[in-house]
Amino acid sequence: MRKISLFIAMSLDGYIAKPNDDLSFLKLVEKEGEDYGYAEFVAKIDTIIIGRRTYDYVLKEVGASHYDNGERDVYVITRTARPKIGRTTFYTGNLVELISRLKSEKGKNIYCDGGAEVINELLQHDLIDELIISVIPVLLGNGTRLFKDGRPEQTLEFITSKTFETGLAQLHYRRKNDLIPPTIVPETL
Repeated sequence: MRKISLFIAMSLDGYIAKPNDDLSFLKLVEKEGEDYGYAEFVAKIDTIIIGRRTYDYVLKEVGASHYDNGERDVYVITRTARPKIGRTTFYTGNLVELISRLKSEKGKNIYCDGGAEVINELLQHDLIDELIISVIPVLLGNGTRLFKDGRPEQTLEFITSKTFETGLAQLHYRRKNDLIPPTIVPETL
């Protein structure tokens, strides 16, 4: 079964965007030749799930090919229907149903790139299997929080951490329950 991985950056105080969906703080750690493992990560995925506001920001700042490069399916989670563009689908249906369908299909892993509403909906239903969080050395004080209140407690297993010259620290966890083997119930006589 395919897994869903979150690969995202946040400020030290837990924000993934400044007010008005401003991601400019990410430029604090830009360094030529350093992608913080992004290329290696995306080589293992063939599907992206992304919120519409994050999609629109990246579309404006980087361009559509950042997500839809012709080699992967992109699902933009939105409340407003739009026609499909290339391999990009603007999805207005039930997110849990979409994820259940995608996880049951053959393919590489699924990448969740935000935004906070999508991430927290997935967490609410315990659907994120792996979290790779890059912590940017800045305290923003305001903006969009990565983790919102009201979701169930989830135990994670620590995989690794890496630090970089820029001050970025990258944390890698996976769901603890992925490691628990299924319970075998003995047959009754």
